[in-house]
Amino acid sequence: MCVVAAAMVVGWQLKHDSVAIFLPFPPLVASWLPHVGPGTVFAPVVAAVCVLYGPTFATRARWPVLLAAAWGMSVAWTTSLALVDGFHTGIAGRLTTYPEYLHDVPLVGDISAMLRDFTGHILVDQPRHWTVHVGAHPPGAFLVFLGLDRIGLSGGAAAGMFCVLVGASACVAVAVTLRALSGETLARTVLPFGVLFPGAVWVGVSADGLFAAVLAWGLALFVVGATNRGVWAAVPALCGGMLLGYTLYLSYGLVLGGLLAVAAVVATRRWWPTLFGVLGAGLVVAAFTAAGFWWFTGFELTKTLYAGSVARTRPYSYFVWANIAALLFALGPATVAGLRRLAVTRRALGWGAGLLVAAALVAVLAADVSGLSKAEVERIWLPFAVWMVVACGSLPRAQHRGWLIAQVVLALLVNHLVLTVW
Repeated sequence: MCVVAAAMVVGWQLKHDSVAIFLPFPPLVASWLPHVGPGTVFAPVVAAVCVLYGPTFATRARWPVLLAAAWGMSVAWTTSLALVDGFHTGIAGRLTTYPEYLHDVPLVGDISAMLRDFTGHILVDQPRHWTVHVGAHPPGAFLVFLGLDRIGLSGGAAAGMFCVLVGASACVAVAVTLRALSGETLARTVLPFGVLFPGAVWVGVSADGLFAAVLAWGLALFVVGATNRGVWAAVPALCGGMLLGYTLYLSYGLVLGGLLAVAAVVATRRWWPTLFGVLGAGLVVAAFTAAGFWWFTGFELTKTLYAGSVARTRPYSYFVWANIAALLFALGPATVAGLRRLAVTRRALGWGAGLLVAAALVAVLAADVSGLSKAEVERIWLPFAVWMVVACGSLPRAQHRGWLIAQVVLALLVNHLVLTVW
């Protein structure tokens, strides 16, 4: 945790020296504001139930029941944390501000035309340009919120709860993947840590929590297909590939999710399902391309947009290591301890699970070194953080409740002492 303290001290010194790092409370995008809300009552209760009964329940419950309960408790944990800020500030208003997706939803009449002309409105020097989050991402994320609006689920409350419901399922997808790759014992062991993930502070509510779940379910379906026999195994592999392909159109940075997909292929050692996975991803890419959006054009324009944004004054020399400090707030002390133990005892998780953790670490390091991630990574790297939590499976079982308490305390402190933007 020394890196967190150092990031705080150096960050405040940079602010004192008038360096425009645009962080009210470095290294997080948050403001110091001790506060309480409805979630102050609910979050500790949810956490107490998970800590007291979660590890035992995870070892004894029938698998389908366990997955349903884990999703329900993850939703409760994420929602209660968001409600510490109140319903409007914590949920309903998160995605309605100027930089967010819902701001531009009323501007779109013809979705086909939007896709054809999407890249023409990325740069802010255009007469009509997208708001920050819409323009800085491929149109896949925007399509999700447009779709919600078209089916009658308009407004911030519906969009916020949709992100919570989907994002909270990431821990279930990780468990499904682990069961297929490394066995049910490890999956059951890791699941309580996935439920009480401190990054839930940013899952509720940010689109990146949704991105994490889409990537996780894509991997889960692909691995299920790759580890099963018979012709029907091609179906989940194909569907998983389609979800993985769609992640490319949720965020440009999720191209690094390909490292997790490669790790899954290597871990399963069965190559024919990979063809169906590639086919599924290819179908999605072909569909977006045929609709008029070329991924590489959008990426190049977004790099130009990023170069002229607040990132321009954020010093690389600080953020290249302060980013890691910000990520630690989402990972929590248990994950750090698990990663440390895994580095010493490399066989603690098994081949497949260890590869996924390693792939997530490499993805984060690549994103960090690229310089295209300066701050805000406590939410941006959620799709990789949920896989690092797997390292908690290497912790001694007798210590699990203690580490779960540490995760809970961190999340509660963050949500009550600072006001996060997401």
